[in-house]
Amino acid sequence: MPQQLALIPANTKMEANGDGASLDISQSATRTFLCVLTVSDQIEQESLDVSIFGSADGEKWTPKPLLKLPQQFYQGTTKMVLDLSLRQEIKFIRARWELNRWGRGAPLPMFVAGLELSEVPAMTRQASPKVAVHTAE
Repeated sequence: MPQQLALIPANTKMEANGDGASLDISQSATRTFLCVLTVSDQIEQESLDVSIFGSADGEKWTPKPLLKLPQQFYQGTTKMVLDLSLRQEIKFIRARWELNRWGRGAPLPMFVAGLELSEVPAMTRQASPKVAVHTAE
C-alpha cells in the first residue's frame, strides 16, 4: 500500500524558521513521492521557502536539499515529485522551512501551510502493444 506522509502537518502555523519531524521511508516500494505544499493563510510582504532533506540514520542530514519547492508568497497549492529511487542510502526525510519578511511594520512572518507526500505507485508492465500487419494483395 502506498505511503502517505505529512512532512508538515496540514494547517501548521509557522512564525519562525524550523524543521519538521523525521519520517522513515525505508519501507517505500518506489521511493518516489508526489509532494503537495498547501499554503492556506499568510500576511503581506513575506515569503516561504520549503526544502526536503534526507538522512541515512535520522541524525546526520544531507548538506543540500534533495528537493527545493518554489518560493511561496500567497495562498495556493504547489506540486512537485521527489524521486529517491537512485538514492538508496536515504532512509529518512524531513522538511525545513524558512520565512522572510520585508517592508514596513512590526508583524513577524506568518504562514499557515502543510506538506503532504503520497508515494507514487509502481507502474505495471504491460505486454507490448500489438502491431497491425498490412499485407499488399
